[in-house]
Amino acid sequence: MARAATKNPAKGPSVTFWLWAGGLVALWGIVSPSSLLIISLGMLPALVAYFCDRTEQKYALFCVGGLNFCGVFPFLLKLSDDHSFSAAMNIMSNVFSLAIIFAAAGFGWMMFISIPPVVSSFLTVLAEGRVKTLKVIQKKIVDEWGSSVSSADESAASTAPLTDEPDDGGGAPPTG
Repeated sequence: MARAATKNPAKGPSVTFWLWAGGLVALWGIVSPSSLLIISLGMLPALVAYFCDRTEQKYALFCVGGLNFCGVFPFLLKLSDDHSFSAAMNIMSNVFSLAIIFAAAGFGWMMFISIPPVVSSFLTVLAEGRVKTLKVIQKKIVDEWGSSVSSADESAASTAPLTDEPDDGGGAPPTG
């Protein structure tokens, strides 16, 4: 009996994916080499983020790549006036253009590094508030039902009577 083929989650993209991606890049290079030049050189920080981030979710790629594309996009729009390879070379050889593109990627790295501790602190404060609320509710329940409901001893909890009357703290089962 043959086993069903399962996809290995640790495995990278398949060969078919890389063939399609290579074909699309080659077609893009034929149709619009100037925009391919700007994208390929301008998005290098996103490629670095992809290889540096070892997590499965690739959050560094999303932060850096998203803001890096925001830095590249205005220069892609500049190509709409003169869509030539020399115009793309002029854009990519301009120091200020490169500074804008890489500064946007730098802001992506800053977000990737600074946002998680802020979110963690915020979630910690929320959790502490929830713990305080639950302790107040627990105290009300203990006041209403008696100390046997908060007992850590399971034998005491299993021998507690199941009645509608609050426990008087005596611990003796009702005679009935």
